[in-house]
Amino acid sequence: MITDSFGRVHDYLRISLTDNCNFRCFYCMPEEEYDFTPASRLMQTEEIVQLAKIFVKQGVKKIRLTGGEPLVRKDAAAIITALGKLPVELVITTNGTRIAEMLPALIAGGIKTVNISLDTLQPEKFLFITRRDLFHQVRSNIELLLHHKITVKINIVVMKGLNDNEIKDFIDWTKHNPIQIRFIEFMPFSGNKWTSNKMFSLDEILATIAKDFTMLPVKAAPHDTAKSFMIPGHEGSFAVISTMTAPFCSTCNRMRLTADGKLKNCLFSDGETDLLGPLRNNQDILPLIQASIRSKKKELGGQLIEHFEKLDADSIKNRSMITIGG
Repeated sequence: MITDSFGRVHDYLRISLTDNCNFRCFYCMPEEEYDFTPASRLMQTEEIVQLAKIFVKQGVKKIRLTGGEPLVRKDAAAIITALGKLPVELVITTNGTRIAEMLPALIAGGIKTVNISLDTLQPEKFLFITRRDLFHQVRSNIELLLHHKITVKINIVVMKGLNDNEIKDFIDWTKHNPIQIRFIEFMPFSGNKWTSNKMFSLDEILATIAKDFTMLPVKAAPHDTAKSFMIPGHEGSFAVISTMTAPFCSTCNRMRLTADGKLKNCLFSDGETDLLGPLRNNQDILPLIQASIRSKKKELGGQLIEHFEKLDADSIKNRSMITIGG
């Protein structure tokens, strides 16, 4: 098992397949003209599988594929198929645009849960946020997943003045649809122009929902990052990921592998460990993995120690969200 100095066992690996994306969401990748990582510096299919096998041998039970947008990668189907053969739960986070064409690969890879990033239910606002006119394509693909009995979770980053007025609309969506809406507190990353007055907190989200609905807490599973709730009479449910106001670091079991093969032991860590270079040089990378996780800080990468209203986002040393992989 891969264990840190606080006794936390790490058995969940998030693998970013690419920092490329067909969206340009300002909170993730601010610049329209963005220099993507050259293909030669990205992990290749066989390298991803090789690294995944090492982690699985050390007790990893769950792998999540992320990006960028993981499904824009040309060999995404081959990667999904290969990883689907490992004894792990394989899941994916995607913007949902390529679900229809990639559905056979998702099914072949044994993926039973798909997280869709969708920050609005309004086509015009979707275009404003993503700078792409693909709202109806995403909604159609969500229905396609549900038709094939694949569990769908919707990730919405809630921001004041942008989409906080749509919280009720998202909850209404769960009335007759077996989806889980996951409201996410806006988090600071390099280049995303985070300020505390844009953040809509856990308490504000719950207070907004309580105006119109009766909500009941759902017992958390081990290592859950989301605080889950159900609404009587609704097929679906909702949850809140409260990284900024009520973090869940004490039970963290996550590791992140960036598309260029760097291991981050925390979403907010200011350092990373290169695994791809040593792998290509036929070095034993297990000691590197173990050392990285042992050095993990107790909370939030040791960086977000101040109350969010006092936090200076420019002082945080980290990558942009798109190059981390979420």
